[in-house]
Amino acid sequence: MNPQLLQSIKLMELPIMELRERITQELEQNPALEVIEDNSTVPLDEEETQNKEDDEYWEGPLETFSGHNVQASEEHRRFIEGTLTRPETLQEHLLRQLQLEKIDEELRTIAGTLIQNLDDDGFHKEKPQTLFADPQPRLHEAMELIRGFDPAGTCTSDYRESLLVQLSQLQHIPLEISIGIEKALDNLELVEREKYSVLAKKTGLDEEDARFICDLIKNLSPFPGRAFESASAKGISPVRYVVPDIRVVREKDDFFINLNDEAFPVLGTNSFFEKMSDSKDHDTKEFAREKIREARLFINHLSQRNKTLIRVANAILEFQRSFFINGPKYLAPLTLSDIARELNIHETTVSRTANGKYLQTEWGIYEIRYFFTNSISGYGSGRSQFSKESVKEIIREIIDGENRLLSDLEISALLNQKGIALARRTVAKYRKELDMGSSYTRKIRELPTSP
Repeated sequence: MNPQLLQSIKLMELPIMELRERITQELEQNPALEVIEDNSTVPLDEEETQNKEDDEYWEGPLETFSGHNVQASEEHRRFIEGTLTRPETLQEHLLRQLQLEKIDEELRTIAGTLIQNLDDDGFHKEKPQTLFADPQPRLHEAMELIRGFDPAGTCTSDYRESLLVQLSQLQHIPLEISIGIEKALDNLELVEREKYSVLAKKTGLDEEDARFICDLIKNLSPFPGRAFESASAKGISPVRYVVPDIRVVREKDDFFINLNDEAFPVLGTNSFFEKMSDSKDHDTKEFAREKIREARLFINHLSQRNKTLIRVANAILEFQRSFFINGPKYLAPLTLSDIARELNIHETTVSRTANGKYLQTEWGIYEIRYFFTNSISGYGSGRSQFSKESVKEIIREIIDGENRLLSDLEISALLNQKGIALARRTVAKYRKELDMGSSYTRKIRELPTSP
């Protein structure tokens, strides 16, 4: 593989943030390459003018806009709201609440140290006593403060202690129920399987109380921190800001593909080196011509990368039009080879183009690879094809809309009613990929009332 082809392939693979670094590196190495226009930086006065215009646009009441303007502004709002921002971590969420507390600096410092010691589940990484050089008489006070923050049950040793903390914050729990709860927590397998009569015998409770306690426990979160970004626990790379490479903008029934060229500069060749290439000195002339040739090759490869990216995005738009109109539930099955055949390019080129790059839509920002998903066969006369991601969205909707806790088998049955044949085990797999707990760990909106 010659160096030119290798450079072209490497540029094709780079997402926008890494591409900016690569451009900076090339500018430093090749004096014949220069920035003609840099859209990634905006003069301060120009930025202030733009911000003022934006403020004036949104200050007016919606009803003052007419016809097309109302629709355009609404679509613009949905587009902006769909932008993915950096998720808030558990530590950030707790520290923000700590800042609002009217407490002395000593207690604030102890509490802050405890928060930084929590793992992604909300539990202590190290024993709290070992975090301080000297004994802290207010350690328990700081722990109780944090445990009262949202989400309840953090700053604990394990899921059992977390559940006890959450239960202690519930109001009007009879004493015999409180004692029964601790016994039930020693038999969580029976709680999850809803073996009320067996649980009643093992704990000395009557069956009605056992059922009530199980309902209480199921409405709590044994791992309260998981409602937030939990990168290390899931083996996911740390949270970072995502900059889309491509934007899909909708105007009425039309869609437009825009390259995010504001994120990197417009390049050209240095005029001084152009003059040097006509120098009478042989070494100077050869040096200048070689650097100009390298600069033009780099610019050409960069242009080729962007053109291929736009072509792939356009093809995805055509294949996934239902998604762009109606949202993630309507994602259709699509493979790399489908796009490769459509564009008459190699499948590996599509793969390199899609890898690590993001596309912004009014529904949010998605990695381009998100749009490539396997098909799941339906049944019936139409034999409909569903994408894996669309089926996962349907599962999400079922769980979010449940008025009672549904088992994976029940979810599988509901999917079958919709014409999607999916085994219980596959439902469980997809539910875990959605980071949604089992019927035991999930929460529903309303707690049951005491009998």
